[in-house]
Amino acid sequence: MAWFRSNQRPLWLLPAVVTVLLGSAFCGAAQAQAVAEAAGATSVSATATGAAKPAMVPKLPGAAGSGSQHLIASSGPPPQETNVREFQAHAGKDAGKILLRATPSEAQIWVNGKIVGKTPLLLLLAPGKYEVEMRGVRGESGKSTVDLLPRETRELQVKLRSLYPARVTAQQ
Repeated sequence: MAWFRSNQRPLWLLPAVVTVLLGSAFCGAAQAQAVAEAAGATSVSATATGAAKPAMVPKLPGAAGSGSQHLIASSGPPPQETNVREFQAHAGKDAGKILLRATPSEAQIWVNGKIVGKTPLLLLLAPGKYEVEMRGVRGESGKSTVDLLPRETRELQVKLRSLYPARVTAQQ
């Protein structure tokens, strides 16, 4: 045990050496390497000598230049605002107005498959046929088709229906 004297080998290496020896005796070569790296990363010697390798974080395909595994939040406006602007931009000089309402209120609205906001909502649309779908906060939904004429103002009231019954009765 002369090689453990402090003037020849530092005592702080002892835990790492013991871990490597035990790991190689009971594990395969690849597992022993992993055990040795883990011991080196968690021991005092790793911080003292800087022997531990920095952790590599894989880059996501969508995250340009960042090594983060988190999704990147878009910095633009919400999709409903973008969709409303797009509908208004294509409305033209003969645009019609439609007031969208739902019972119960506060339902999300989709026009031709694009989310545009919550009820009640006044929308400027180009003349034409539109599929309107509304979804309530408790899973209710309703659909309607609207044929908007040039410079027409309409109100569309959709009664939302529950997907599941609100009340269940049992008969004996």
